[in-house]
Amino acid sequence: MAAEIPRSLLVQLRTALEDTPVVGSYIPESSWALVWSALAALAVWYMASREDQPIRYTIPPANFPKEENILENPSIKASGTSAIQCYAPATGQFLGFVNPSTPEGIDRAIDQAHAAQVEWAKTTFRQRRAVLRSLLQYVLDNQEEICRVACLDSGKTMVDAQLGEILVTAEKLQWTIKHGEKALRPESRPTNLLMAYKRNTVHYEPLGVVAALVSWNYPFHNLIGPVISALFAGNGIVVKVSEQTAWSSQWFTSVIRGALVAHGHNPALVQTVVCWPQTANHITSHPKISHITFIGSQPVCKKVAESASKALIPVLAELGGKDASIILASAPKSDLPRIVNTLMRGTFQASGQNCIGIERIVVAPQHYDTLLSMLTPRVRALRLGPTADVGAMISDNAFARLEGLVADAVKQGARLLAGGKRYAHPEYPSGHYFVPTLLVDVTPDMAIAQEECFGPIMVVMRAASSSAEDILAVANAPDFGLGSSVFGSEWDSTLHEVVRGLKAGMVAVNDFGATYAVQLPFGGVAGSGYGRFAGEEGLRGLCNIKAVCEDRFGWLGVRTAIPRPMQYPVPDQERSWRFARGVVEVGYGMGLGRKVGGVVGILSNS
Repeated sequence: MAAEIPRSLLVQLRTALEDTPVVGSYIPESSWALVWSALAALAVWYMASREDQPIRYTIPPANFPKEENILENPSIKASGTSAIQCYAPATGQFLGFVNPSTPEGIDRAIDQAHAAQVEWAKTTFRQRRAVLRSLLQYVLDNQEEICRVACLDSGKTMVDAQLGEILVTAEKLQWTIKHGEKALRPESRPTNLLMAYKRNTVHYEPLGVVAALVSWNYPFHNLIGPVISALFAGNGIVVKVSEQTAWSSQWFTSVIRGALVAHGHNPALVQTVVCWPQTANHITSHPKISHITFIGSQPVCKKVAESASKALIPVLAELGGKDASIILASAPKSDLPRIVNTLMRGTFQASGQNCIGIERIVVAPQHYDTLLSMLTPRVRALRLGPTADVGAMISDNAFARLEGLVADAVKQGARLLAGGKRYAHPEYPSGHYFVPTLLVDVTPDMAIAQEECFGPIMVVMRAASSSAEDILAVANAPDFGLGSSVFGSEWDSTLHEVVRGLKAGMVAVNDFGATYAVQLPFGGVAGSGYGRFAGEEGLRGLCNIKAVCEDRFGWLGVRTAIPRPMQYPVPDQERSWRFARGVVEVGYGMGLGRKVGGVVGILSNS
């Protein structure tokens, strides 16, 4: 984190010393000014760099349960109480109760965020960077505890948490620290011939208090990601977390607030609420919410959008996908082992509960049999458990649907080479496990090729030929378009045709999920939603984009004047129209002749 001395400052100091005559060990008094100037600049830089150093702060540790109380039939709903019952999906261990927010509690949270945002909006980008830098330092210093909390509440493994919670959060923080100001500083825009005396800029201003309704599959990153962008854009934020991960969200909120407190800012700027679905529309239609980021399913998004329309709140929707990973004929055979490793992680990471996880593998005929022979033993060897290869699913609610999709595909001709059903773990009988599944010979008309599984199911499909047309016919069949990946030779024209033709918001070439790892805009098309978070587009989407047009030479009296033929009341409609036509020809006529004609029209009808 140590800042480097700017090159310009080193040059200034060196020049000052080189230009200073030295007589013996004595520097003439007249030359000290140069030295003092350079040293003063160095001192200013040093003090500034010290201000940019992260502050290490502490918060109370996570409240891990002291007793191992295993629920027999774990569920977030418990008889006799309206509180949310929190438990570990991998084991069924009881974690505690969380009281859901009421409409009145949501009102208080939004009001507190609003009051804090008034002052936060006045902060500089440097002050905001300082908070994020300290937050990044905390994340890096406390990776294990963050992972343990996320794993306990979501059922994922520590490796999956390290990649899906820590790595991507560190990247988003680092990107925002390095590039956020460039994305949001006032931006100069071009003018034209008629308006050459105008100066145009676009300003990105805070919206106020924004909301995020996030899913449970990445309990830390899905919470902190919207907060990072909202804070840097100058907003306050209310995050509605999932009932499935209510336990961890309380501690994760304190992680974020700790960075604000460390730098003397109001922690009320960040609010998290958890509530039952029937209460959520109080957030989505709240008149004090300026923007909503929604991560979830299509049916729920329709309800969110309908509710938000009551207060005309803009909504960014990320609705999952049926992402295709395409292996072209040009993919070198020598690269297939690496590709298989990528397919395994892309499919089974977080037990398949990943919005940009690989839901379909579309293979050119040349590699189909070879790929199946490589994948089959790997999938069958996967172990289930909290410390094994594949962790638990968040609940058992999807098990019947997944089993039905697999069974239906088999009836229609697909081959089941591994898994396909729920798993009763001998050590964790109350855990929610589904056997890692390999389903091959799947065709586009099967339901499992159309619906998002969101589980540990690898679906392999054979393209009719190696042509871009046949590949795209399979890849673009579902009504989704979030992410995708294409493997092949960079010299293959088919690869570039497929990349251009994919119906998706993101494409990784010879890789998986790389777009988010470098903070490119994240989002999809069609049934995968609309709008983008991450990158410049994500930051700007949380701002009021204000266009400002002002006089470039106003100090010289050069301002817009309405010519006499255009003044109201209009003296002569015919002459005024010809005058206006002359103005249009001067500004937009193609070729010198038309512009000269425009000048003539102006002069003759003035």
